[in-house]
Amino acid sequence: MKKRGLMERIKAEGIVCAEGYLFEMERRGYLTAGEFVPEVALEHPEALAILHRDFQHAGSDVMVAFTYNAHREKMRIIGKEDLLEPLNRAALQIAGQVAESVPKGTEPNLLAGNISNSNIWHPADAAAQKEVRAMFDEMVAWAADAHVDFIIGETFYYAEEAFCALEAIQAAGDIPAVITLAPMGENRMRDDWSVVDALKGLEDRGAHVVGLNCFRGPVTMMPYLQEARDVLKGPMAALPVPYRTNPRQPTFFNLDDKDGCTCASPHGRTFPTALDPLLCNRYEIRQFAADAWQQGIRYLGVCCGAAPIHIREVAEAMGRKPRASRYSENMSKHFMYGSDERLPKHITTYGDKA
Repeated sequence: MKKRGLMERIKAEGIVCAEGYLFEMERRGYLTAGEFVPEVALEHPEALAILHRDFQHAGSDVMVAFTYNAHREKMRIIGKEDLLEPLNRAALQIAGQVAESVPKGTEPNLLAGNISNSNIWHPADAAAQKEVRAMFDEMVAWAADAHVDFIIGETFYYAEEAFCALEAIQAAGDIPAVITLAPMGENRMRDDWSVVDALKGLEDRGAHVVGLNCFRGPVTMMPYLQEARDVLKGPMAALPVPYRTNPRQPTFFNLDDKDGCTCASPHGRTFPTALDPLLCNRYEIRQFAADAWQQGIRYLGVCCGAAPIHIREVAEAMGRKPRASRYSENMSKHFMYGSDERLPKHITTYGDKA
């Protein structure tokens, strides 16, 4: 089956895009928390391919090359700058192979390159900005070599860094750009752009899709999406983290544990490895996706913390029936909470006491 491009699919039925590789690979034991560098692409490529296939099975239309944090500065920090290019190329190859490995008669997935926040950008440091641009340029070049269908620039908390990422993608030729921002807890970009103005700036500069990803859960991401939808003319993206952020703690960086629990957390905060009690349930993610879809947001997914179940919920909220829907819940057959006539009454009436 012929593979359609990003914009054609958005216009026709929307896009489901699974992100969240970073946390899920850490949970599966293939990535070091704190460092958060995707060495798995070189050390355990089979494990990364499995996660790609799991997201594909759950309904993702896109295989995102796992190159988040695989930029030169991060590789320097962990003392492995020599692995920069091999890691990027391996991640692109793995994602590309899975994107093409779909059931017979099924449209191949889109392959996306990925660049992201450098963490060295500074509004007043021209040398740092030049270095960031060079980092983007080399990663974009490797993505272009892999014949990606589009490139994602994500998790930017400086508006001007997001603009720089867009310029790097545009300089590579006719490759669509999806750029998503991640405002911190001050509820503005760190270079003092408002969130909506920064999104409008990206759209005006030619980004194909703009939106928000990461840092914020459904509750604290949705208000900005609603505000932006009234301003932006083109396609929007929304990929929250599946955590219960709130107006007092709008990002997952400083999120208190449930009910003030003083549970073990050696870092003095729940982020990043003690967030488990603060996960949204699957129905919250489905509701977020349904609400965003209702507002005309056509590129949807989940970011750090995502598991395949969350991606299936997004896909189903968009009216899809991915292969994983074969296993969607059927509580009517549950031994205690079901309604099947074969279930004995002395068991089904015991559910409130169990």
